[in-house]
Amino acid sequence: MNESEVLDLLQKVGAFRSGHFVFTSGLHSDSYVNKDALFAHPNEVSQLCRAFAERFADAHVDAVLAPAVGGVVLSQWTAYHLGHITGREVYGIYADKDGNGGFVVKRGYDALIKGKNVLVVDDLTTTGGSIKKVVEAARAVGANVVSVAVIANRGDVTEEQVGNPDQFVALVNIHLESWPADDCDLCKKGIPVNTDVGHGREFVAKKGH
Repeated sequence: MNESEVLDLLQKVGAFRSGHFVFTSGLHSDSYVNKDALFAHPNEVSQLCRAFAERFADAHVDAVLAPAVGGVVLSQWTAYHLGHITGREVYGIYADKDGNGGFVVKRGYDALIKGKNVLVVDDLTTTGGSIKKVVEAARAVGANVVSVAVIANRGDVTEEQVGNPDQFVALVNIHLESWPADDCDLCKKGIPVNTDVGHGREFVAKKGH
């Protein structure tokens, strides 16, 4: 899939929103890519993961790793398609949140990927911070992170910001303007934060205290 096809697919499932949103990073924006809208459509998710698999068919990937919770769908579909393309078994696994803002590979998955080539996948990235933590968790158990792939890079995130894997790929690059909360014109104008998608609910609750 090329970038235009990926954008058309995201628009088709209603993943683009406009308004006042808060990203995972805490930054505010007037635009949002709603990954939850995408995950309700398995055929479209499968198409995107097939695109991941095709790009890494020759990378000798042994396992596909993603952050829980949403990324689990991506790891499963990508591993499925990689297995079909390569004729090899490819594990589809995930990293759990460790309760301290990071991730940990457990449930026996750590033993599965020790010394193996791992592809880390995720839906969106704005700063690269979350993906980098998954990369670090994989390396902590002895895995070789060959690549990182995301559906959309919405913050001009670089390879270095996601932990310096051998390769960093985005199916589509989307530039969404964003600002720190204390420099957000939408906040200054009193435009309500969307609390249905993104992290607006947490922001509003924290501000209320």
